[in-house]
Amino acid sequence: MLIFSGGLDSAVTAYKLRDEGVVVNLISFNYGQRHVKELAHAASLAARLDVAHDIVDLTSLGQILGGSALTDPTVPVPHGHYRAETMRSTVVANRNAIMLEIAAGSAVALGADAVAFGAHSGDHAIYPDCRPEFFTLIQASIKAGNEGHIAPGFQLVAPFLDLTKADIVREGARLGVPFGLTWSCYEGGDVHCGACGTCVERREAFAEAEVADPTVYAPPQKGTVQ
Repeated sequence: MLIFSGGLDSAVTAYKLRDEGVVVNLISFNYGQRHVKELAHAASLAARLDVAHDIVDLTSLGQILGGSALTDPTVPVPHGHYRAETMRSTVVANRNAIMLEIAAGSAVALGADAVAFGAHSGDHAIYPDCRPEFFTLIQASIKAGNEGHIAPGFQLVAPFLDLTKADIVREGARLGVPFGLTWSCYEGGDVHCGACGTCVERREAFAEAEVADPTVYAPPQKGTVQ
């Protein structure tokens, strides 16, 4: 069971698992995110992969997860580098814990032996729920909460936890991931804005990996540097 946003990281994770012979089911979440269009990209990628894909409606939950630029329309999406302090406004309280626990419940019900997600080392500074220590604790929670019902050897899988975004792009290029079908931008406009933290990180990753970036970005606004 792979948590699948339709973004670059989760897409490469899906292709990597399939390449390793893993039977993959995808699960996506509508939590009222500003960039909800990512779910259409997730559906397109799932169809291309020809795998099962469920979208869980958490929009009512999103209404109480305010204070984040991703769920609260009164909070602007910060522009600039992903490592900037301003990017902390994109944190959605307990988001990964909620998604992982739901995905785990679905996996246990199906008899699956793993839940996967695409967190990487570049997320660690901003998002506490993408760090190795969180990964260890949430895995223990899932196993304890499903004792006697969980598949033997059940595990959480995060193949890129210690890798960079550029590493993920390189792996995606090797696997033939259709990068142009993935969505990263937090603004959720017609095309990638090119200025928010996740767009900046995406651009840098392709450049560092020396892989052609097929992403269509909006022209830079006057007075901005991209």
